[in-house]
Amino acid sequence: MHELIRDITLCILFAWMLGLLAHFSRQPLILAYLIAGFCIGPFGAGWVKSQESISVISELGLIFMLFMIGLEIDLKKIVRAGKVILFAAGGQLIGGCLLGILFFAGIGLSLGGGHFDALYLCIACALSSTVIIVKVLYEKRELDTLPGRITLGVLVLQDIFAILFLAVQPSLANLQIGVILLSIGRVAVLVAAALLVSRYVLPRLFHQIARRPELILLGALAWCFLVAETAEQLSLSREMGALIAGVSLSTFPYALDVTAKVTTLRDFFITLFFVALGMTIPVPGLSVIGLALMIAAFTVVSRLVTTFTPLYLMKQGLRASLLPAINLAQISEFSLVVIQTGVADNHIAAETANAASFAFVVLAVLSTFVMARSDKVTRWAIGPLKRIGLRDLDHGSGHAEEGGEGGHGEARRIVILGFFRSASALLAEIERQTPVLLEQITVIDFNPNVYQTLLSRGLHVIYGDISSADTLLHAGIGKSEMIILSVPDALLKGASNEKLVRHVRTLNPKALIVATADLLSDVGELYAAGASYVTVTRLSDAHELFTVIEAAQAGLLADKRAELDARLGERREVLP
Repeated sequence: MHELIRDITLCILFAWMLGLLAHFSRQPLILAYLIAGFCIGPFGAGWVKSQESISVISELGLIFMLFMIGLEIDLKKIVRAGKVILFAAGGQLIGGCLLGILFFAGIGLSLGGGHFDALYLCIACALSSTVIIVKVLYEKRELDTLPGRITLGVLVLQDIFAILFLAVQPSLANLQIGVILLSIGRVAVLVAAALLVSRYVLPRLFHQIARRPELILLGALAWCFLVAETAEQLSLSREMGALIAGVSLSTFPYALDVTAKVTTLRDFFITLFFVALGMTIPVPGLSVIGLALMIAAFTVVSRLVTTFTPLYLMKQGLRASLLPAINLAQISEFSLVVIQTGVADNHIAAETANAASFAFVVLAVLSTFVMARSDKVTRWAIGPLKRIGLRDLDHGSGHAEEGGEGGHGEARRIVILGFFRSASALLAEIERQTPVLLEQITVIDFNPNVYQTLLSRGLHVIYGDISSADTLLHAGIGKSEMIILSVPDALLKGASNEKLVRHVRTLNPKALIVATADLLSDVGELYAAGASYVTVTRLSDAHELFTVIEAAQAGLLADKRAELDARLGERREVLP
């Protein structure tokens, strides 16, 4: 017991120190935790030698990780997922697994006889890192963009796929239809029971203790370990039970409160899991390094092929097909969970598991670097893709030099550069008050959904990147009378309002240019760059909120709400 406490102390201390280094060098924290485990483990300094300690630390961390993954799986979002996300995820998972089996079996890894190295690696390589992707997309403010939503949707469905694999994983050595059905049946019974209890029993209990934070935390942990132990009794794994416990709680009213309470404890045990995993990694030999590099290369290539292809075939355009493929090009921390369950059941060789861990580290570093520069990478790749015959949504649109109809030809009198919610609201307002003005407007944007929707409504739209000089030049904005930049800097990629104003002013010295300022200090800079008028969204928001306060003080808030509801009912916005 004292040895376990000492070992946990060393884990946390070294994880913190190397975590600080990773933070300042802008590297993934998971990488720091793995290195910390290696440094203090049996293959490093040897300060932690007890296999029992490593096993206990690892299993606790794994249970908490899967519990939190379950809490973050939003079943409602899966049900509402559009066909684009469903087909993209299906193509990526099925295609990735088929390619994985062919590749890993082809290089000589086992696929039967009690050893399933090729199968575990193909499953591991089909999953992407939620931790890395969400962190980078959040920092880039791309979670709410179309490629961001596609990426997150695919991640959620990958988690469901991993759950199904974990359901049959204990029976791989005796893989018969009856055994598989029995395993799935046990999971179904456990899921149904957990959902029923979380729907009809837990809300009442949690309602009674809602003002006692310590009891909410204790109740969540009790539920996690109860379902985990029940899973163990059903010949499933505790880890599988923890995942089901989390998924069942994700649907009930106190899910956000539970997540907030458990997050700190989760981080603690997840840190322990990755440190413990690092302890099991020996100094790699050439064969392990070689296999790790092959796994990493296969993951990147297969992800690009299996993610880009279905999105491209669904007419999402080159950019919106490439970005999710780039975002998803790494191995998931969930993959390490899958690999470790295989090691525990002697389904996969230790050398193969070590190679997968090294591949995870390599891709964690590289994908973080590439994702931070994904817009530049995409712009660089689109040209060669067009040259080999792949068509973008602007194919045949006939820019200025080609003429054409529909979304084609030169820009009209009023041009909206970039299309987000404010532009969507503007078009709805014009449609309500002066619909004839829509015939004089051109929208330039590279969101394929926006492009198709606006075309279907009969508006003039040009597909293209507004930060690209070629797009603006070929669109012919030099002849337009008013150019509106409605997208704030936080959402612009490869440009800013100031840079766009300067560039547009160079192409069209006479046009009226309306720009958008994020900060009050940006207003003067935009005017200096050549803007004719600068909108500051916070001012209009403040005015609206002030009228709400006035209405509330006068006892007229219900009337104001009714007025707003009537206005909302009249609108046909492109973006929700």
